[in-house]
Order: sequence, then C-alpha cells, then structure tokens
Amino acid sequence: MPTMAMDPVAQLALRLRTAASFEEAAERTLEPMLELVQHAITAAPHCGGGTLVRGALHLRPELAYQRLLVLERGDGGAGYRRGNSLGAQATTAWRWVEHHKAPVWVDVAIDRVTPHGATAPQRAFETQQSGVRFATRGVTHVQVVPLRAPDRSIVGMASFELDLRNGTGKQLAPLDWVDWLELLADIATPHLAALPSAPPPVVTDALLPVVGSSMAPLIAMLRVFAGQDDTILIGGPTGAGKSRLARWCHEQSARRGKPFGSIDLNTVPEELQFGELFGWKRGAFTGAVGDHPGALASAQGGTLFIDEIDKLSLATQAGLLRVMEERLYRTLGEGARDRVADVRFIVGSNANLQALVAEGRFRPDLYYRINVLPVRVPPLGERRDEIAAWARFMLGRRHADTSTKGSCTLAEDAAQLLTAQPWPGNLRQLDNILRRAYSLALMVTTAGGSGNLTLTRREIAQALAYESPGVPSGAGGAAAQPASLADALAAAARAVVTLAERRGGLDLDLCDGLRGMVLATAAESHGREEAFRLLGKEALVKGRNHHKAWKREIARATELCAASGDPAPAILVNAARSDA
Repeated sequence: MPTMAMDPVAQLALRLRTAASFEEAAERTLEPMLELVQHAITAAPHCGGGTLVRGALHLRPELAYQRLLVLERGDGGAGYRRGNSLGAQATTAWRWVEHHKAPVWVDVAIDRVTPHGATAPQRAFETQQSGVRFATRGVTHVQVVPLRAPDRSIVGMASFELDLRNGTGKQLAPLDWVDWLELLADIATPHLAALPSAPPPVVTDALLPVVGSSMAPLIAMLRVFAGQDDTILIGGPTGAGKSRLARWCHEQSARRGKPFGSIDLNTVPEELQFGELFGWKRGAFTGAVGDHPGALASAQGGTLFIDEIDKLSLATQAGLLRVMEERLYRTLGEGARDRVADVRFIVGSNANLQALVAEGRFRPDLYYRINVLPVRVPPLGERRDEIAAWARFMLGRRHADTSTKGSCTLAEDAAQLLTAQPWPGNLRQLDNILRRAYSLALMVTTAGGSGNLTLTRREIAQALAYESPGVPSGAGGAAAQPASLADALAAAARAVVTLAERRGGLDLDLCDGLRGMVLATAAESHGREEAFRLLGKEALVKGRNHHKAWKREIARATELCAASGDPAPAILVNAARSDA
C-alpha cells in the first residue's frame, strides 16, 4: 500500500478530535480524500491529466438526509471551496452503494458501474437521461465509498466526480487507493454522525417567514437540493409544513417563475387519481362532461408537488413511474397519443414508504425513483424555538385579513403557554388555535377604533380548552373544563336543549352532527384515513368508501352549527374546505 496514505490517516484521526461541528469534521475528512483521489489521477497511466471536479459527504441514515457538505474545485483549479451543487451522482451512486454494500466506480461514458473488487461491470443508469446529466456537468467517472456506522450499517457515502475526458480512466478503479478512502471514511463516520451542524445563517422570506435554529440545518440542505432537478421526498407528520416547503423549494430552483402545481392525494378518491394527475378528455368516462388538463399539464415547465403519495393506487403508481422514467404520459380518452412532461417532482408523505414497499402496497421501482433527495420535517413539538414566532406570524396574517387598522400582538405569557403544548396537529393545529383565540379576543376587546389587539394568556387558554381536557387556564381564569367525557356530553346536551327552547323546537337528528365534529377533530391531528381507523371505521378505508362518509359527516356537523346560528369552528371549516 502506498506510504503516502499513512500521514493523511494519522492526521485525520488527530484533527477529528477537535472538530466542533459536522461541517468542520466533513471538511477535514474530505481534504485528505480529495488529495488521495487527485494523486491517483496524476499517477495512473492513460488518464491524460484528468481533473477531480467535486467531492461530497452525504450523511443519510434512517431513510432521510441529515447532513451534507460539498467541496468543489475553485476557479482556475486553485484548491477546493464549499459548494452549493449536490452533483449529478446522488441517485445512481446511493442506489449502487446500498445494493452492493461496497465502494463503486461509475463510468459514465460507457454506462457501467463496477463494485470494488468485482470484475464484471453492470449497467449504471436505468435511463439515458441520468447519464446525460453527468455529461452536461463535465463528469466522466464517479468514485463512491460508503460511510459505515460501527455496526457496519451504511449511513451515508463519500462521492467524488472526475473529468477524465482526455483519458480512459481504466487504470483507476483497481488501485488500492480505494481501500484507503474506505479507511478514512471508517475513521470519520462516528464523528460525522455524532457532531451537530454548525448554526447556518437564518434567512427568512415570505414563503418561509420562520426558521428556528432547530430547522436551519434542514433549510440550508434544502437550499442545495432545490437547485437540482431531481425529485425531493419530504417526509414528516401531517400539518408540519411540507407543502409550504415544497413551494419554497420551487422558488429557490431554476424553475421559479414557472407554474407550481399541487395535488393532495388525501382528498382525491382512488378512482379519480389517474385523471387528476394526467387529465381527461370529454367523454372519457361517465361524468367527464368536459376536458380536464390534469396536474401534470398545469405544472408544465415548473414543479408539481404530490402530497400523501402513499395514498396512490398501484395502477396510478405505474403511470407515475412511466412519467418519471420516460417523461411521457397519456391523457384519459386521448388514445395512444403521448404527451411530454417537463416537470420537476416534489413529493410528500407521512408514511414509512419502505415499510409499504415490504407490504406490497407501494411499488419498489417507484420508491427508488422518488427516494432521490429524501428529507424529514420534524414535528412542531421538536421545533419549540419556532412556536412563538409562528404564532405571531399567524396572528399578524389573521389580523391583516380581518382588519385594516392597527396591529395584533401576543403577550409573552401567552406565547409561553403555547410553547408548552404538545401540538400533535403541528402548524395546522396551531393556526386553528390562534384563529379561535383571535375571535375570542375580538369579543372582549376594548381597543375602540384603534384596531390594536393583544391576545393574552386568557384567550389562548380558552382556545386550547376546546381542544382537549385538562389544559391549564392560567392567570385570569378561563372557563372551567369539564372533568370527564360524560360531563362534556352533558354540557353539550344542555346547550342543545337551550337552543331548542330559544328556537321553539329543534330536530333531534341534527345531533348526529357531533359525529362529524369528532371525525374532523381526529383528522386534524392524524389525517383523514387514520381518523377513520382510530374511530373504528377501518372497513370504510379498505373499501375506499370513506370519502363519501367524510362528506356526509362533515355536512351534518356544518348543518348543526348553522342551526345554532353560530359560525362553524375553524376545524370544521378546514374539513369542509379540504373537499372543495
């Protein structure tokens, strides 16, 4: 083995001991790796003075990216600097490293990948388009080594893009310098996985008005991903802000200014999924009384966000796979005519897609197509540094929509009460609470004509009391919360009787509207299908009949509210709006 590799190994071990952040450790790791690769290029015959274009460390355990650092060759070849370009190799390289559990060498020109130690190469790219992306970036070969945890599981990769257009690159792959790259990776990986990210600059804008320290590393990584044209998979719980992040990524991309389309499969019946995505012509099926362009056509040239992709039927999955592989699709009722889809995909899901693949409910080939740049948005409960800021933003937005005068502020003790809550419904639930608290504050405001409004701990506690029992009322004494479900039902019964007395009569069947309120409350925190399962109606979901049941129950609840003469609560308005 070459003696020149001994110094980098020893130096790296010493330098990693004092690294304070992932970025610092990653840069210290990449520097000797880049030196090794460049030395191999220079020393190998037939390489014709090739160039090492880019090196990157990808930390992506547990189905999603956690950290990323890229070093690119500087202008004029003067050293390396941190870059904002991920590189074209992410999809192909990660797939082959995961599959072979070993370093791989990708030869772009001949479309071949060779695992380290193997003699028979395999086809590298499933589509010609993938290879073209390498070529347009001046990349002819890619060397990748896995990052392994102490238990030898693969938690990431180190990738190196080379430009050997003046040579063949044939003499690079078999050399033992790859073993030394693996050794450096093994030394560095425990540090890379354990160290926190350095706090990146917090940059906010109209689409992302709040970025706390807990989210800043993810946003910095998404800023890099947005510049690619590969698919981004945004995982995370319902209501955490996936759709907002998808639109933000679109605005950071080269497709900004082009259409941004969005489709939430949670609200689309299975039998209409294909048509909603690909469109239909008049008469294509019963009920198709006019042409419908479909989400792909509406987003042509831009970005299409497909939320809750785990709800996609197997038949529609096959159609989406064809679009992703060939960029072609067919509109229902248009015969054999193919349309070209010039669309960048961003997809969202709160499900474990890998588990769905194992269960046979999600196509593995489609999973690998969308699992290119996977990230996970943490729930709001893990972003407590953002709660007060989001609350103030939402209140300001609500006040601007309601009044042209003054301002709306949130008292500090009210913000503290919000920060202490669990927030199972995430940002969506927080917005509903604040809308309710805002309405309560308007009822007691003494602001007169100034338009200035302050939400106190009292209004927040009252708004929270509608969510669940046991929420502390705080100083100022919010209305007492019923001690049990029986007490709450008794109070609701008294309210209905009082309403009947006031109106001179009321149809008892209107009380069925309580079912819709319960269903809407469960769906706010768990999503529509999980709400049906939680409330013992899983058979409706399996039979795909829950969409009709949802509309029926929400309509009954809305009718009950209308009979009372009071406006429907935000949770019910949002539930009805999701079907509009």
